[in-house]
Amino acid sequence: MRIGVPKETAAGEKRVATVPEVVEKLVKLGFTVAVESGAGDAANFADDTYRAAGAEVVPTAADIWTGSDIVLKVRPPSAVEAGLLREGATLIGFVWPAQNPELMQALAARKATVLAIDSLPRQLSRAQKMDALTSMAGISGYRAVIEAANAFGRFFNGQITAAGKVPPAKVFIAGAGVAGLAAIGTAANLGAIVRANDTRAEVADQVVSLGGEFVKVDYEEEGSGGGGYAKVMSEGFQQAQREMYAKQAREVDIIITTALIPGKPAPRLITAEMVQSMKPGSVIVDMAGEQGGNCELTVPGEAVVRHGVTIIGYTDLVSRLAKQSSTLYSNNLLRLTEELCKTKDGVIDVNMEDDAIRGLTVIKDGSITWPPPPLKLPAPAAKPAAAAAAPAAKKGHGHGGGEPMSAKALATVFGIGAVAFLLVGLYAPASFLSHFTVFVLACFVGYMVVWNVTPALHTPLMSVTNAISSIIAIGALVQVAPPLTAAGAADRPNALILGLAVFALVLTAVNMFGGFAVTRRMLAMFRK
Repeated sequence: MRIGVPKETAAGEKRVATVPEVVEKLVKLGFTVAVESGAGDAANFADDTYRAAGAEVVPTAADIWTGSDIVLKVRPPSAVEAGLLREGATLIGFVWPAQNPELMQALAARKATVLAIDSLPRQLSRAQKMDALTSMAGISGYRAVIEAANAFGRFFNGQITAAGKVPPAKVFIAGAGVAGLAAIGTAANLGAIVRANDTRAEVADQVVSLGGEFVKVDYEEEGSGGGGYAKVMSEGFQQAQREMYAKQAREVDIIITTALIPGKPAPRLITAEMVQSMKPGSVIVDMAGEQGGNCELTVPGEAVVRHGVTIIGYTDLVSRLAKQSSTLYSNNLLRLTEELCKTKDGVIDVNMEDDAIRGLTVIKDGSITWPPPPLKLPAPAAKPAAAAAAPAAKKGHGHGGGEPMSAKALATVFGIGAVAFLLVGLYAPASFLSHFTVFVLACFVGYMVVWNVTPALHTPLMSVTNAISSIIAIGALVQVAPPLTAAGAADRPNALILGLAVFALVLTAVNMFGGFAVTRRMLAMFRK
């Protein structure tokens, strides 16, 4: 099958759906690839680089739309482009079916199959590699901070110089989704004091981990919606949220808004009165400008000054990093193509039994299949059963139920142990008795050292596995190099014992060094 990549025609769009590096991988999957001349110029991918990767460069968009089995696109196609699409072809890209009903009808009339990358069921873990919304949101969050820094009249980080003291900038980020978290990390790395808010309480730890401070609304209500988005909140919550935003507007230098609700206009978070209360020279970056904006005074696509505050409503933040965003987006489409062409024979199979593919498919062979049926997610583990088990264990005085051992049971255990030790002392050889004593003491000391330490202070890998491995290593060394006798000679073990000891040393060494290597990697995750 032939994959076609046209040049994007939307105003200000600099991205391209496929980069030369990905073209090589598509060719290995069995596809032929055609790219419109100049499609990658705005993202610094010249036609020659596509040719070198194995793609055919065609002169016009019509050659792509009419001669391709699969068309990869970034923005939704225009009415003219939809009319050029070959009948029965497949279109993959951003479509936004809820916002573009007329486009959906036009594509259905072409008997097309349309996979909208924006409709990916993001709650599926296996769909993360195809999640273009997340990859693009991360770029836009980073770029929003860069635009804010460009418009702001000071450093982000605080400095003390001979010429005077410069206080750090205060940044407030409304919405801690993917874009918001990217903005938090970028602003914190630049040295700013970062605050953030989100209706979803579970993101508070993520905000703090990136160096920000989570500002909580003084109103109890859960704001998690489907697919990683927030839901529409109650009027009471919105009033409390407005009061918190008004306070932050008076205190901070920069506000970055990222709030979006799928299928609805962007919520208005920053009013004209809040803008007027901000300090002169402050900056607002409204990342929801394309959906109407979170700020009342935002002009989509422009940067304006109102009441001394610069309000940036650019709708092309991702395109301002065109090379990076094109690379990530094309990788997302590559992973999707791999899912569609598991046989690697250049033929795709839109499997409607696959939850991820079913969610993406908004039109199948001319029939509109959007919205998809709800996902059948696995049911959470039943907690009542576990709760019922605890009383049962308590009733039976079981030792595994968390109840302390009774005095009678404790006396019985110690009595049996004492009898066992007595029998060992009476009938076992003296040499065995000394070794057995060391073994028992080692077990007792090991138990007290390892298991009386709270799990938060050690990893099982370090405390248990390596402790046991070290004991095995010592035992193996004793067998390999036994102590000298009184005559000065060593009793060499037979070949079987020596072989087993060496084999035990090898396995133990692998386990110990591997354990320390993994532990170091775990600890490195918590270091900047």
